[in-house]
Amino acid sequence: MRRPDPAKAFQLAWRVVGRMPRSLARGIFDVIALVAHTARIGGVRQLESNLARVRPEADARELRRLSRAGMRSYMRYYCESFQLPSMSETERDARVRAIGAERVRDHVLAGGSVVMALGHAGNWDLAGAWAQQHVGRVVTVAEKLEPEELFREFLAFREGLGMVIVPYERGSGVFRRLISEARDPAIIPLLADRDLSRSGVEVLLGDVPIRVAPGPAALAIASRSALSPVFIHYERLRGERRRKARSPWGIVIEFCEFVETSDGPAPVGSGGAAREQRTQALTQRWFDVWAARVREHPEDWHMLQKVFTADLDPERLARAAAEPAS
Repeated sequence: MRRPDPAKAFQLAWRVVGRMPRSLARGIFDVIALVAHTARIGGVRQLESNLARVRPEADARELRRLSRAGMRSYMRYYCESFQLPSMSETERDARVRAIGAERVRDHVLAGGSVVMALGHAGNWDLAGAWAQQHVGRVVTVAEKLEPEELFREFLAFREGLGMVIVPYERGSGVFRRLISEARDPAIIPLLADRDLSRSGVEVLLGDVPIRVAPGPAALAIASRSALSPVFIHYERLRGERRRKARSPWGIVIEFCEFVETSDGPAPVGSGGAAREQRTQALTQRWFDVWAARVREHPEDWHMLQKVFTADLDPERLARAAAEPAS
């Protein structure tokens, strides 16, 4: 029996889901979430393992409840993302409540750029579309997808909103491009809660090691931009806002306080080692802020992969460490 092609499934969903009645689409994706949770697929089991480290006090019953809510949140994200191209601005705006956006907007209006450290939580696509309209020019990175037509559709939608999308390919100079883009006022959101490459940074969630991306810290330092952890989670909607949103669910985007990026002058002659230490320290600072929000809303952290060091394959990490830096 021929296995389904995920890329073709995404293309079909991209074209069809936005045309479906909102309630019907939500129902279908919710059923998918519940079936996956009941079947105890590998991603569900890994999600519970991750949640157990975020909420070590939770018993097995509580973890099952959280993972069930987590799968529903994860499928909600996909449903909404497929609907985004068909959403009106009124509908998008009604689905979003922002905290701290004025601080970021003022910084951008004053001529600065803000690097945003995000994770796979809530709906970051909806957040980006909203921020482009209400906060400032959005510049972000997108990993190239196959087939090419799917990636082109992805780019066309986001670029149609005014975002600048930098395609990610190894060795393509993405970091230099982002530094260049940061010279003009912009917000630069980067998903950073998972990185198993050679450049991944090990930080602590409480006292548990986890590997995250160095990108937000490194870019903020290199471009002399502000750095803000950003956490996104779902909330229930009621009344007029629910009617305008055409959904019982909205998102809260919390633009957290800027993290101090200056550690004083680097030691003379220290070179790359000092930069790595500074990046490590800054990564831990933004992650501490972000991780505190994960503990408050663990059901909206869509992490179905291994990220905690104790779960990772030591041989794979060794191979990644031996790769040339990208």
